[in-house]
Amino acid sequence: MSATVSFPVPTPRGPEDVTVSYARVGRGEPLVLLHGIGHHRQAWDPVVDILATEREVIAVDLPGFGASPALPDGLAYDLSTTNTVLAALFEALELDRPHVAGNSLGGLLALELGRGRLVRSVTALSPAGFWTQAERRYAFATLLAMRGIAQRLPLPLVTRLSRSAAGRTALTSTIYARPARRRPEAVVAETRALVEATGFEATLRAGAAVRFTDDIPGLPVTVAWGTRDRILIRRQGIRAKQTIPHARLIRLPGCGHCPMNDDPALVARVLLDGSRD
Repeated sequence: MSATVSFPVPTPRGPEDVTVSYARVGRGEPLVLLHGIGHHRQAWDPVVDILATEREVIAVDLPGFGASPALPDGLAYDLSTTNTVLAALFEALELDRPHVAGNSLGGLLALELGRGRLVRSVTALSPAGFWTQAERRYAFATLLAMRGIAQRLPLPLVTRLSRSAAGRTALTSTIYARPARRRPEAVVAETRALVEATGFEATLRAGAAVRFTDDIPGLPVTVAWGTRDRILIRRQGIRAKQTIPHARLIRLPGCGHCPMNDDPALVARVLLDGSRD
């Protein structure tokens, strides 16, 4: 069920309320899902029903993305601030060290939460932060190009394109290896989410100097990478394994940057296995 929650977060001027939109479904140990930049919580829809048979699933729209408003003035879109916001969100939702899984930016945030011992386990799908500078520049240029194209496309044209497999491929093949599988209404919604993401540019600016370089000892960590990821190429998974030696590194055959759509059954199994105590 979709809902919103507001909670105080410290700013240089004193506490200010942050509002986050989320959906909560299922029973079992809590598993929080974090999407990538320019996306929204519905990116997880292909796997939510499977996960909800064994987990209480909380899919979050990050601040400035999806249905969540932008952060208040004075709060940056950097890792430290986002960690603080997510920790406050967990408290507001009465989640005591939940399991967390994230994709792309969400994967990096999940790893940061793990580094801060705020979660019970981490599963990161193609997480950001294990790039070289050249790879980061390529990824950011690709993301900016995607947003620029989406901003120039009239909504009626997006709707028409989404009705055919070829159109869905044209709109989403950068992030999906099997874009024809995406539902037309989902393609329209995520194109609008990319256009309307108020936190997009600030998040990119904050990410320019980010590299994840710390181990996360004593916490179950799974890193999974699609073999057809066109944004964060899969050799970055090797760097993730070198940085977090005890992490499970899993190959997702035939999957792109957002693998939840490409192989829901495989991704759901990776998330369930990764969130076992």
